[in-house]
Amino acid sequence: MVMSPDRGGVFDVLSWLARLGLGGPVAGGRQYVSWIHDQDFARAIRFLIERDDLTGAVNLAAPGPLPQRDFMRELRSAWRMPVGLPATRAMAEVGAFAMRSDTELLLKSRRVTPGRLSDAGFTFGHPQWQTAAADLASRRRRG
Repeated sequence: MVMSPDRGGVFDVLSWLARLGLGGPVAGGRQYVSWIHDQDFARAIRFLIERDDLTGAVNLAAPGPLPQRDFMRELRSAWRMPVGLPATRAMAEVGAFAMRSDTELLLKSRRVTPGRLSDAGFTFGHPQWQTAAADLASRRRRG
């Protein structure tokens, strides 16, 4: 998931939940979340366009995927929200239906790492979610 402070994106939706105190673990929160900061995403695309030696699939994800429980904890911290109510699978299904979304975004574990991208020499500006979330929340507040 590309995390950007723009309205309507996944960061906006997750931030809204976190600020309401609803950003707790979903169905236990052990499923992994892979993400990438929007600035790193744009830089990685440029990096790949400029490289003729890289072909095939390349994972565009930060090197630090983490469990959903920890992911949301750090997001709540970035918004200074100490509480995150947990949600059961059934609650997530009702919420996804109400938001016209799919529970797969919340419940499926994705532990993607940028092996080929890193091996090719790409350096992430935001490799850790804690500092990435703080940066994105700060940019969102200003925008």
